[in-house]
Amino acid sequence: MPVNTVAVPTMGDSITEGTIVDIPAPPGTYVNEDDVVVVLETDKVSVDVRATEAGIVTEIHGEMDDVVEVGDDLYKIDTDAAAPEGGAAHKDEAPPAAEAPSVAAAASAPPAAAAPPAPKAAAPPIAPPTPKGVGSREESRVKMSRMRQRVAVRLKEAQNTAAMLTTFQEVDMGALMELRSKYKEEFEKKQGIKLGFMSAFVKASTAALQEIPAINGYIDDESKEIVYRDYCDISVAVASPGGLVVPVLRNTEDMSFADVEKTIAMYGQKARDGQMALEDMAGGTFTISNGGVFGSLMGTPIINPPQSAILGMHATKMRPMVVDGVIVPRPMMYLALTYDHRLIDGREGVTFLKSIADKIADPGRLLLGI
Repeated sequence: MPVNTVAVPTMGDSITEGTIVDIPAPPGTYVNEDDVVVVLETDKVSVDVRATEAGIVTEIHGEMDDVVEVGDDLYKIDTDAAAPEGGAAHKDEAPPAAEAPSVAAAASAPPAAAAPPAPKAAAPPIAPPTPKGVGSREESRVKMSRMRQRVAVRLKEAQNTAAMLTTFQEVDMGALMELRSKYKEEFEKKQGIKLGFMSAFVKASTAALQEIPAINGYIDDESKEIVYRDYCDISVAVASPGGLVVPVLRNTEDMSFADVEKTIAMYGQKARDGQMALEDMAGGTFTISNGGVFGSLMGTPIINPPQSAILGMHATKMRPMVVDGVIVPRPMMYLALTYDHRLIDGREGVTFLKSIADKIADPGRLLLGI
């Protein structure tokens, strides 16, 4: 009986172990090729370990919440086992339901003698209303996932290491909204993707990063050196069933608006399908966080180390603004830039954020490169 042993797969650079968080195919389960047998969670992402061949899983080397290392035996599968009939495990048949009495039998039964009417019972006394009890005060504990533990550690490291400072700027979204409204149908027809606002913020941030190189750099604490990059890799948050993940748009200086929108859409689909790879989220020189999609009006984002800055977008709201001496309603958004003050001084931080705001308020600047 050929029984193959499958080891814990390589899950990315610097990832040496994972935690078993789900066993969709316990021992005795017949699986087809590419069915998920075990789900592992690492510091960054969940990994589905799939069957390379069809067969019956005979053994799992570990239980829920066990930590396994890359290269260790994970499960065994009998590839000579035949698939169960009907493609599903045998299920116990439900006991037959009791037969209802036939109409004929009911009709043949003699009629029951009429019983004398029962005396009316005395009405019970009206009880006073019961006072409302105190609501439940129970507590529950849930073990932190490896990903959440890693996020907690990295955020605390950022707080302890970087001298974080946040500066704010408001931007008039009117021109960008008008541009999108005017060309969105033509853009989608030609490019095959919808035109959103994120592509404009990615391109505006990229241009500003090239103007202020310190924002795109970082401090190497071990060598005590400042590292400057001549490329822009921007991390953006997308939703997944397990929470937000932050894939990276590579070389955004070479990307068009359509390239940005298509790449974000591709990452969004991979996140929804649970196919996000560690390589998709590795690196990044700058991050854009859009709390506005959840209704956030203002906030102070936390740097994603070893990056030196992060841009926070927020909700667009109609507010009264003075334009040419007249108070008019305008669609306004607050932008927040958190940066590492050890590397970036206030002048650079404010200039960088103002540059982004100017490009968003007047999108023609993006086309002219000014």
